[in-house]
Amino acid sequence: MTTTEQRTDLVEEQRPGFKTPVRNPGMDLDLDWIHQVHVNRSAVERRAATLSTRRTVKKEWQAAWLLRAITCIDLTTLAGDDTPGNVLRLCAKAKQPLRADLLQAMGMEHVEVGAVCVYHNLVSVAVEALRGSHIPVAAVSTGFPAGQTPFDLKLKEIEASVQAGASEIDIVISRVHVLTGNWQALYDEVKAFRAASGEAHMKTILATHELATLRNVGMASLVCMMAGADFIKTSTGKEPTNATLPVSLVMVRAIRDYYERTGYQIGFKPAGGIRTAKASLDWLILMKEELGNEWLNNTLFRIGASGLLSDIERQLEHFVTGHYSAAHHHPMV
Repeated sequence: MTTTEQRTDLVEEQRPGFKTPVRNPGMDLDLDWIHQVHVNRSAVERRAATLSTRRTVKKEWQAAWLLRAITCIDLTTLAGDDTPGNVLRLCAKAKQPLRADLLQAMGMEHVEVGAVCVYHNLVSVAVEALRGSHIPVAAVSTGFPAGQTPFDLKLKEIEASVQAGASEIDIVISRVHVLTGNWQALYDEVKAFRAASGEAHMKTILATHELATLRNVGMASLVCMMAGADFIKTSTGKEPTNATLPVSLVMVRAIRDYYERTGYQIGFKPAGGIRTAKASLDWLILMKEELGNEWLNNTLFRIGASGLLSDIERQLEHFVTGHYSAAHHHPMV
């Protein structure tokens, strides 16, 4: 394995600007590093509180940040009543998330979301609908959302989604491995999922609400990165509590720690409960302040959301016209 300095040079050489970073190859499980993780909950909560109270952006700066947020959205539909029809409409919205008159007024030609995320059985529908665009299709997999299916079926589900055309796979970990401290089992599981994903980028969902402690969140984040995760993701969106700023702070600091030690940049995806334009700014500020400008793009940052786009469009219409429209004027599908 090359040195940290060599790997960092490789990252800089191959990704000028916001191009795709060198992919994380993973590393051997380092239990000493894992056991060194400690989290001061009160300090984390105090720091997280500053992100939405002390910092703000207004007017044209806010519009620019909201446009960036749109490009980082994994536009998602994961409902029991999903049909090919509503996936087609979602993909149409993904390709044109803002009305043409609003784009023109802001001097923009075109904006697209970061990805479209669907269940496995609708991957082929989304792939066909997005053909000709640059928008990847992400498939939730491995027994999403609970992860309580046999291991061999989880691998087959990943392989089937890749074969159907998914270029990103959002896997869920077995929470029991975290809750019992079986880090070797978690590492082996995620490493197998990464191998089954092949060239498709793998986002590892921790389901943080079910991991009991912030320390568990930090340790699980590191194990998943060591096993080769391209992204770590907060939640399935199906837990009682999904993405929160304190949990996200612990995860992005684990990403920073991993980068400083290995030279590889890992992406971050908060998901679930992010429904307002203002909330999306909080997560962009988190990424900028904790990881820097290099993470403010959709190769290293995504927001898993469905209704968020409607509120961003509403806020941008207010920026252009000075008036708020009703939410139903900005339907998702």
